[in-house]
Amino acid sequence: MGRDDEDALLAQAIGAWAVSGRRGVEWVARRLPKDVHEEELELPLPYAEAVARVRAVLRGLGRRVPPVSRGTRTFRVMAGGGAWGLNPVLVTVRLTTVGGTESEPEPDPGSTLVHLRAAAKEGLIRQRAGQRTGRRVAELLTGDGR
Repeated sequence: MGRDDEDALLAQAIGAWAVSGRRGVEWVARRLPKDVHEEELELPLPYAEAVARVRAVLRGLGRRVPPVSRGTRTFRVMAGGGAWGLNPVLVTVRLTTVGGTESEPEPDPGSTLVHLRAAAKEGLIRQRAGQRTGRRVAELLTGDGR
């Protein structure tokens, strides 16, 4: 997952709110610190079912963003976090079968590893949008946040 790409996408999403001076807003947004949540999960689902579950959860969160690498099962969405959901949060989910690799998963061994990353820019008021959104996505994926 490209961190530079992540910064650029978050800056563009913040700049979309600008009435004027979008480039200046994006320039400042790139330099803001990030609030990041990363977590490894193991879903007790075969690979194909885990992919379907991730797609369903992320579909309900926000706008789809193309992944950086095409060879892996990586999904990304730009979700809303923080106060009233106005802080853009880039959620990235990468799937791997247990015992497999990202590029060549083994056929459905019954369990799938999920690497979850949620990142948001932080301003003066700490909303912890990346951490909160990341935890919420983890709960939805594991079934604890129905």
